[in-house]
Amino acid sequence: MSHLIYEKRDGVAYLTMNRPERRNALSPQMMVEMRDAWLDFRDDKEARVAVLTGAGDKAFCAGADLGLMIPLMSGAREPENEYDEAMLTDKTLLQTALLRDFEMYKPVIAAVNGFAVAGGMEILQATDIRVAVTSSEFGLAEVTRGIIPAGGSLVRLARQIPFCKAMEVLLVGDRMSADEALRIGLINEVVPADQLMDRVKQIGERIAENGPLAVAACKEAVIRTSGLPLQDAFAIENSIAGKVMRTKDAREGPLAFMEKRKPEFKGE
Repeated sequence: MSHLIYEKRDGVAYLTMNRPERRNALSPQMMVEMRDAWLDFRDDKEARVAVLTGAGDKAFCAGADLGLMIPLMSGAREPENEYDEAMLTDKTLLQTALLRDFEMYKPVIAAVNGFAVAGGMEILQATDIRVAVTSSEFGLAEVTRGIIPAGGSLVRLARQIPFCKAMEVLLVGDRMSADEALRIGLINEVVPADQLMDRVKQIGERIAENGPLAVAACKEAVIRTSGLPLQDAFAIENSIAGKVMRTKDAREGPLAFMEKRKPEFKGE
């Protein structure tokens, strides 16, 4: 059975972590399948936005599988299959699967259908728009086990929410509710469970209608200029803007507006 369901519809790619019986905990097989899905999504010109979610109604992702992933990475167990072997031999696999140190500027929407803790909270921070159900909980409890959340949280979290709140999440290790996550800006919206996928689909399809090169350029500029002095950041913004303005899409958008029709963006 696949540990990740990967589908594409109407310009939107859907990645569903598929281990509901384990609260969608990250396994070596899931990491390999997720790596492959992100690479396919990045390189597919027709896929313009991705939605990441979890199977079932309990968890988005509960982090790494403590019986499979951690013992393998620590050397406590020997590799047992091709997925285990790939985890140990491909040093970029985990980074790509978790969207950490992986260049991809297409937008990703998180549909948080339950617990997003540990590694689930870490990959959440790699997404761009986040919608969660009312029962969702978020947290990084690694310090309570004597380890650290080094899947991106030590770099990303304090850039995405207020510094003192980020430090509380990292140093205390308690979970927060969906309402608290919304209040501090970790997520965009909280919706009833039966409305989650409809709302996320609506956002995804709305983004997919926009100029794909412009959308990717916005994300690229925000990521590449983060933390830079203004002069350096503006230079990157100017360079990216110049490339976009030379595209066919940049001519099509204003022309369609003047002609009072829907633009036909080609990603060119």
